[in-house]
Amino acid sequence: MKNISYILAFLLSTLAFTQNNQLFDEANALYNEANYTEALDKYKTILDSGEHSAALYFNIANAHYKLNHIAPSIYYYEKALLLKPNDKDIKNNIAFARNMTIDAIDAVPEVGISKLIKNVTNTMTFDAWAKTSVGLIMLFVLFFIVYYFTYSTSKKRVAFVTSNISLVLAIVSLAFAFHKFKLVENNQPAIVFAQETKIKSEPNLRSAEAFVLHEGTKVQVLDTVSNWKKIKLSDGKTGWVMNDDIKMLKIF
Repeated sequence: MKNISYILAFLLSTLAFTQNNQLFDEANALYNEANYTEALDKYKTILDSGEHSAALYFNIANAHYKLNHIAPSIYYYEKALLLKPNDKDIKNNIAFARNMTIDAIDAVPEVGISKLIKNVTNTMTFDAWAKTSVGLIMLFVLFFIVYYFTYSTSKKRVAFVTSNISLVLAIVSLAFAFHKFKLVENNQPAIVFAQETKIKSEPNLRSAEAFVLHEGTKVQVLDTVSNWKKIKLSDGKTGWVMNDDIKMLKIF
């Protein structure tokens, strides 16, 4: 029975993959004919089936951009960029889309040791840092064994120094792995979808207005209270926005 279930699951997934490929080609053809709304309908059918890919998000964003939908175009470009962060086409197109936004927010540059640590941390993924740490631990054990069993003074010295260096580097790599994990977890970007939204100083409608944001602006979500989210802008400003006025990017 298990074998039959596996076969059925494989056949269904193959069928869905074939159907989605056909829909993708049809949507691309409609896009090339400037039928952007119809193309979007087919792209969204693929999305509703559970498929998520940078190419799909990129094409959805392109269609929205052609229709002058500011927030959706930036939203889907950003989602594509999450899956392919080094893609030049996505970066190029999202720059054009961002030019349509109203809010001009200057980013506060990071300086000093915090910038250096963040740059080093971002050179590798969490998995890469973790694997590096494990590899260095294995080197430590290997050279410690060499140190323990060798009788040559010079070899003992080399093995001792190398094993200790490996241990120190393993600890440093592990620290960077946890720091990378924390950076990823704390990175909760969202896009403003409301045409205009009043950001409050506290999570209630009676509180004072802190500032106003418009559609397409990217924010970082810091906290959630009931139907409010605390957000932070790239210039350091913070405030509270209604849940319905923004859409989280890392929800797939």
